[in-house]
Amino acid sequence: MATPLLSVTDLQVGFATERGLLRAVDGVSFDLAEGQTLGIVGESGSGKSVTAKTLMNLLPSYARVEGSVMFDGRDVRAMAAERERHFWGVEMTMVFQDPMTSLNPVKKVGEQIAESLRVHLKRSRREARDDAGDLLQQVGVPESKKRLTQYPHELSGGLRQRVVIAMALACSPRLLIADEPTTALDVTVQKHILDLLDELREERGMAMILITHDLGVVKGRADQIMVMYAGRTMEQADTATLFSEMRHPYTEALLETIPRVDMASHSRLVPIPGSPPDAVDLGQGCPFAERCRYCSASCLIDQPSLEQHRQGHACACHAPVGTDAGAAAHAANHETGVTPAGLDMGTFATAVGEKT
Repeated sequence: MATPLLSVTDLQVGFATERGLLRAVDGVSFDLAEGQTLGIVGESGSGKSVTAKTLMNLLPSYARVEGSVMFDGRDVRAMAAERERHFWGVEMTMVFQDPMTSLNPVKKVGEQIAESLRVHLKRSRREARDDAGDLLQQVGVPESKKRLTQYPHELSGGLRQRVVIAMALACSPRLLIADEPTTALDVTVQKHILDLLDELREERGMAMILITHDLGVVKGRADQIMVMYAGRTMEQADTATLFSEMRHPYTEALLETIPRVDMASHSRLVPIPGSPPDAVDLGQGCPFAERCRYCSASCLIDQPSLEQHRQGHACACHAPVGTDAGAAAHAANHETGVTPAGLDMGTFATAVGEKT
């Protein structure tokens, strides 16, 4: 990979609770080069959004943050402490899940886009308004001049999300973070928005972090993928490698929840059994052990470290998918019908390539 624009090293984020420290992000590291896209994938509660909000300096004051975040050689955490005004929203911006929570309901769309141009780029009112109209055209909003005078509630969900994207792009950022940008939209509009983000990234040469729970979303759009679970990185690789040689059972389980074109009619998808662990009390072993069909006895007592399987492909697992250790653990669990963590292997009877 080229010289990183963004470099995150051993990022840890915790929140104090009555029961103890909740570790929302635990030792996450990654690099992102200029013009590249990183996909961060995982279930709700895996630490994806907290990672993004840490980068954007949007965490509450009581959050405990450790680790290093460098942007083009500058210390992002130091800039946060110094209350740097013209970094967030200018060089690094973010598109959130729900556009209605990102837009002011009592201000016209044009005013909201123009505001950042006037504050950060010192545009005049007329210049900012003209630029706002141009931005709406760039993100595919029809009748852009008319939309400038409308309020958010007068627009559809897809148009509101395009307005939010226009706001994020107003100051020509070098990095755009898109946190589940299509959650509240129907499937057809989702594809339009995701394609738009990818096109704009390529046209502008900016880097992007695309956060989602769906591996299918990042397959054709991300250069690198990081799979997170319980605040930790489970697997990390370039997109082609991750889909062709996935090693972590959690990555495989996520993929099996996605319908495929070649599936027979009425095929049942395979849900991941159970639920994510308690982030306050993760225990000593692998956080995915209780839901994993490749679980071995060592998984319950020894937390696997993130290790390189080959250059650029890392995985945190004692019995990786596609290895002798993984095959042996899976076969042993299949024979006994239950994993060392007590998971019934019959749960996976309808999984791809498995039979009762």
